[in-house]
Parts: sequence; C-alpha cells; structure tokens
Amino acid sequence: MTQIGVQAMMLKNDFANNGVFATLQAVREIGYRAVEISQVPMTAENVAELGRARDELGMKIGALSASLTSAPGSPNESLSDDFDKIVADARALDCSMLRIGMLPMDAMRSLDAVLEFCDRSDEMALRLAERGIRLYYHNHHIEFTKYEGKFLLDIIAEHAPHMGFEIDVHWVHRGGLDPVKTLRKYADRVAMVHLKDYRIGKLSQDAFDKLDAGDFAGFMAAFTGVVQFAEVGEGNLDFAEIVPVSQEIGAEYLLVEQDDQYGRTPLECLRTSHDNLVALGFGELF
Repeated sequence: MTQIGVQAMMLKNDFANNGVFATLQAVREIGYRAVEISQVPMTAENVAELGRARDELGMKIGALSASLTSAPGSPNESLSDDFDKIVADARALDCSMLRIGMLPMDAMRSLDAVLEFCDRSDEMALRLAERGIRLYYHNHHIEFTKYEGKFLLDIIAEHAPHMGFEIDVHWVHRGGLDPVKTLRKYADRVAMVHLKDYRIGKLSQDAFDKLDAGDFAGFMAAFTGVVQFAEVGEGNLDFAEIVPVSQEIGAEYLLVEQDDQYGRTPLECLRTSHDNLVALGFGELF
C-alpha cells in the first residue's frame, strides 16, 4: 500500500537542535507515520533514536540515504567507504531501500563521467540486492539535460538497469517535463516519489527599489528568481492527479519535502502539506 511520509532533509536542523526522537514525535503528531532519512549523521545515538521512533511511535523508516563516494560537506555516508555499516544500519531499522540523493558533482562534467557513475552504481545495486536492499536514484533538473538527443535520466536508466528511481515531481517540472507523464514513463522503476510543490512567488519591494534606482539587471535577477519550493497544495502542481498516478504505478512511499521554507518552520510547512493532502482526499494514505 502506498504511504505518505516525510523526507527528513528538511528536518536536519530540528534533529540537530532537538534530537531525532523528539523531532519525529512532533512529525508523528501532525499525522505522518513514515520517514526517509537524509543528511542525518548516522551515529550510534541517532540510529538508536530512529529505532526508538519505529518502536514507540510506529514510525516506518522507509529509506536511508548514501552517496556513491564521499561528498564534501554531506553527512551522508558513502557506499564506497561505508558499505557494511550502511547495510547494518538498514537491517537494524528494518529498512530495505537506500537512495542516492544526487548525481555526484564530478559526474556532471561529461557524459563519460555519468557513465562511470552508472557502472559503479549498478555494481552497488547488485551488491545491495544480495543483502536484501534495493538501491534508488533521486533526480533533480539536471537529469533532463540532453546528450545526443537523449535525456540524462534515460541514459542513467539504460546504463544502471538494476537501480530504481525516486522521482521528484518538483524537479521534473523545473526540468520542463510533465510529472505525471514522467511517473508513467518510469513506472516499473519507481518505488518512491517526492511530493514537492512548485510556486511562482511575488516580486519583493526590494526588486522594485532596484528598478526605481535604475538597476535593471538587479530587477531582472529578481524577476527570473521567483520560482520557489512550496508546501504541497500551495503551488501549481496537480497533486490530485500526481498522487493517484503514483499509487497506480505501485510507488511505496510518497515523501513530502520542501527545500526552502521562506521563514516558516519545517514543522509548520509539513502541517500545511498534510492538511492540504487530507483535503484532497488522501487522508487514508498517512
């Protein structure tokens, strides 16, 4: 059954300031009962707190995150350096899915670098499968760059056939494609979907101050920068269609995420997304 949960990247400061269990308790009180872990240091203490949230709050740990290789500035462990620990953590938390959250920055240099990433990721997917863990790749917009007429995401699909996809509908839309058509296109590869809305914000007074001062370049920078992340149901994406199609293709988790909250707290944003999804008729999925 498809379940709506939370992508924990947006809660990383809450985890650091308030602790993993207390933060997930607040998430559970809103109505979510599943979480995907990302950018949370997987210390022994945090793993134990996640296990406590599973046992005491009924919080499912839908997926863990890892990079292929060590990434500067990222708290996520790497499959190249921490394979055995990642597997042990997944087993301790009854978690059978692992996701790579981003194309490594070095792999963005060229098609050859992407193909090397694909080969190594596919090898990791096979190693993980032997241990009962499935590997998935999360897209941004850069995967809709074309090489010789083919989308980068199609190239990844072709050259890493044992790795599934976690489709982020906001980034699909920002890449210029229809999220619903994209979900259907990769239906047999998708186990997780990120529910993240896409909003066009209003121009600020600062932008008009720049215009009045003759700073046309500054005004145009604001004009082209009004694309925002949004609470689910507060933007322009059609979740009344996205959610049923995600169910139709067999996605296991639909994970609410908002990369920037624009002055609100993550928990406030998560409550708004929850309430909007309930109002759309998806309350039974929580």
